Amino acid sequence: MYDYHHLRHVKEQATSKRALWITLLLTFFFTVVEIVGGLLSNSLALLSDSAHMVSDVIALGLSMTAIYLASRPSDARFTFGYLRFEIIASFLNGFALCIISVGIFYEGVRRFLHPEEIDLGLMLTIASIGFAVNLVLTIVLSRSMKEEENLNVQSALWHFIGDLLSSIGVIVSAIVIYFTDWGWFDPLVSVVIGGIIFTGGAKIVKESYLILMESVPSKFDLDDIRRSIADVEGVEDVHEMHLWAISSDHYSLTAHVFIDEKIQPFCIILAINETLKRKYGIEHSTIQMEHATIHPHGEYGKEFLRHKEEEERLKGNG
Repeated sequence: MYDYHHLRHVKEQATSKRALWITLLLTFFFTVVEIVGGLLSNSLALLSDSAHMVSDVIALGLSMTAIYLASRPSDARFTFGYLRFEIIASFLNGFALCIISVGIFYEGVRRFLHPEEIDLGLMLTIASIGFAVNLVLTIVLSRSMKEEENLNVQSALWHFIGDLLSSIGVIVSAIVIYFTDWGWFDPLVSVVIGGIIFTGGAKIVKESYLILMESVPSKFDLDDIRRSIADVEGVEDVHEMHLWAISSDHYSLTAHVFIDEKIQPFCIILAINETLKRKYGIEHSTIQMEHATIHPHGEYGKEFLRHKEEEERLKGNG
């Protein structure tokens, strides 16, 4: 029998798909150009940037896979659909960036100790083309992010902002070496690029890790949500509350509430769901109605009943 879900666990992301396809094709083309140019010019800064571009191609491929999987409906095995793959892909992308940056640091130190000749003309030409390509891709992804929220697109945008800065660094490196003959400036720039890559990778790993650990999304204040639920007529206590993200912009909430038995529970559930949707944009919630005498939750329920009886006694004496 079909299991009905009032909120479809899918993401239809036409804008993100189009933006990522454009980005993937342009990135793959320029990655090949930059690798060949880096090898021919013997520029470590250029090769470091090309390593970043290789990671971008892999990241974009994973992102495309995640977007297409996210459009598949949930089934009996994956009841939340395939949205979480977006976060898994982001985590892998970020981790790969951190590993690549360590390799760049190592090679940068080696080049400091053992400088090598560089073809400045070819290095500057490739870097200038890279600047133009990365500028276009940054604009494409920025416009996509304004229309659809997606952690993969966000991480890709961060990558290409880093790429843009990397291209500027390589151009500056070529100009400085040309006028000063400071060969050490090339590995210095590569180390800076490595730092940019590591920073971006660590940021992506942290964001995806928090989602995989099902932490409360930073945009929400759990205590504020608890108070809003408690303010609903008929709700006497809120406990066992959990709020997590399945993927970016797809949130789920569960909570147990002690209720006043004199009020229709269906009305309470409706009011809670409307409050969550209106105030916080949370559309997927599971609320369990309870009474402390039937679902005491051990000492918690007993303490709640004692406190309630004390309040009623004080009101009676007043």
